[in-house]
Amino acid sequence: MQKSYYNNSINSFLEEDIDSIFGKLSKKHSHALEPLQKEAWKKQIEILKRITQSLDAGNIYFEFSIPRMGKRVDNIIIVKDLILLLEFKIGSSEYPKHDQNQTIDYCLDLVNFHEGSHDKKVIPILIATNAKNKSSDILNSTNLEKCVLCNEENLETIISEVIEVLSSETTINIEEWENSIYKPTPTIIEAAQALYKNHSVEEISRNDAGRDNLSKTSEIINDVIKYSKENNKKSICFITGVPGAGKTLAGLNIANERLKIDEDEHSVFLSGNGPLVEVLREALTRDTMKNENVKRGEAERKAKTFIQNIHHFRDDNLDSQIAPTEKVVVFDEAQRAWQKKEVSNFMKRKKGKENFDMSEPEYLISVMDKHKDWCCIICLIGGGQEINRGEAGVSEWFDSLKNRFKDWEVYYSDKILQENVYITDEDLIKWVESNGKKKSDLHLSVSIRSFRSEKVAFLVQNILDNNDIKSFEIYKSIKDSFPIYLTRDIKLAKNWLQKVSKGTERTGIIASSGAKRLRSEGISVKNTISAADWFLNDEDDIRSSYYLEDIATEFDIQGLEIDYTCVAWDINMYHDGKWNFQNFVGARWNRMNDLKQKYLLNSYRVLLTRARQGMIIFVPEVDDSDWTRPKKLYDSTFEYFKSCGFDILE
Repeated sequence: MQKSYYNNSINSFLEEDIDSIFGKLSKKHSHALEPLQKEAWKKQIEILKRITQSLDAGNIYFEFSIPRMGKRVDNIIIVKDLILLLEFKIGSSEYPKHDQNQTIDYCLDLVNFHEGSHDKKVIPILIATNAKNKSSDILNSTNLEKCVLCNEENLETIISEVIEVLSSETTINIEEWENSIYKPTPTIIEAAQALYKNHSVEEISRNDAGRDNLSKTSEIINDVIKYSKENNKKSICFITGVPGAGKTLAGLNIANERLKIDEDEHSVFLSGNGPLVEVLREALTRDTMKNENVKRGEAERKAKTFIQNIHHFRDDNLDSQIAPTEKVVVFDEAQRAWQKKEVSNFMKRKKGKENFDMSEPEYLISVMDKHKDWCCIICLIGGGQEINRGEAGVSEWFDSLKNRFKDWEVYYSDKILQENVYITDEDLIKWVESNGKKKSDLHLSVSIRSFRSEKVAFLVQNILDNNDIKSFEIYKSIKDSFPIYLTRDIKLAKNWLQKVSKGTERTGIIASSGAKRLRSEGISVKNTISAADWFLNDEDDIRSSYYLEDIATEFDIQGLEIDYTCVAWDINMYHDGKWNFQNFVGARWNRMNDLKQKYLLNSYRVLLTRARQGMIIFVPEVDDSDWTRPKKLYDSTFEYFKSCGFDILE
């Protein structure tokens, strides 16, 4: 993606002919040029030539790229030490909130992800050309809480005032700024939308080791698919990675790339994570309806060919002896596929299959094994993420390959055999080493979730490992860029979320599905939410996360993330010198067995790693009037978090 369609010094811009500038813009525009866009550019050039005459020096940019969003901002003017971001609404007579948020979002993207803009003053300026004059809070524009609002007539005056009030004698080095690396880290929703619009993973992922890691992984997978295709081989690849390294992004990219390379492969991204599938499909559907002007039914069908629910794929092939149309399938969160007992019980209970005797991994491989020539399975594996009863983990995939599908080519990274995270059986480890092909780049080792939260997974691991001293050290090193607060008051938590977020940065309250005694605080985890509405709807919709009423649990939010979270903490997992685990059944707490303890620990791991930019942990302040809510357990948990170094919001 080109950084801008046009850039020049202001002096050279003023000297250049309007038709010449328009021609350069048109040449760089890769899509059909609509009449409205033509008129908008001509009007912008005319206005900007008029208002920049009073500027001594600086640079101007048209259609500057915002890769994380897959969009372009109308104009940027760099003058002295200021970056003026101009968003034009030609012919508009209003300053609607969504236009203001869009302008602020562009600024946030520059400040957060463009290295040359991290410590600069970026000013959001919204120009509704036909609107009435409106007073603007220029001073508050620097913290991106407010837009500077102006029309065609007062734009020059307001820009002069902004420069006079906010600039200093220092200047931005234009060459350094232009060549500064861009580190966009899209949410998985943004990534799916951008890939769907044919942006490459390089354009939307961080411009550093994380991007390189993703690209190398994709290259290996493409090589394996090519080899399998040319040699009639059936292959399975296991992609592992640290939390936030982009496993799902890698999977979406592979499925999308293969669709572009050869539609006949019918590559598809499959996930058993129902909310993730629901949210991604709905996001793509809404995008397609908006950008391609098609009806919902057509847009939904298109989205479903790219992203499917793994359980629907499983059931569609249950009674068929014919190989599926898909030759390349990406299984997201493959470690969560069901064990034999769980899937057998389900098949007997729901599908009337009395003699079904396979684990889900074995069955899914058997479906693809129906192909007579070639096929490829890509398994995306997260360590320590099993959060539900009956999830098989990674070992079941290798067991199935070892015992039944020995002719399949197996590709893995050495990390899958280390640290007792993925496989613990020594015999199985030896089998993988003897029969698989080791490819180190099948492990994604660099977190790309957010430049602010790279160390958060490490911090969370130490919190859950009962290591408050190490947690304190880690948090000290990230607190300026990734704030974590503690509170005993849910109202304070909500106020913090509303105050800290800017533009359309998404906020929400999340809690463990077992946090049933938070009901006393007005937090109900038993209410079913629509994940698509919670993640995608705007701040005026009571179903959206912004409204801070509907609560998302680990099942709703796993694999997804938002900017700022409030993690509401109950005593189903409490700290009293160590972590303790219990579940609330009927009217009392019961101690959990070891396996359920593991699931609960992983549930809280998910909750603590969903924020991109900061979080607040709410532990209720209680007395002993309710015997199901013993004060000492809430207090001791709160004290443990305090010992990890988190600041208290009171």
